[in-house]
Amino acid sequence: MNNKLQRIGFTIVFVMLSIFSNAQNVVAEKNDFMRSHEKIYVVMAVVITIVLGLFLYLINLDRKISKLEKGK
Repeated sequence: MNNKLQRIGFTIVFVMLSIFSNAQNVVAEKNDFMRSHEKIYVVMAVVITIVLGLFLYLINLDRKISKLEKGK
């Protein structure tokens, strides 16, 4: 079960990386607007925080389910 969760986690990380790398190809005007007001960093910090929170929640949930399956 843990191996399956790791595969899913890696898949999600690689998909997010590809989305972020493609997001850099957006029109320069939009990037300049976001960079000029420094809001892009806030958006990226929020996105990373949410994704990390979801991963930690899934890992914690997997551990709890594993304990219940073992009967401890």
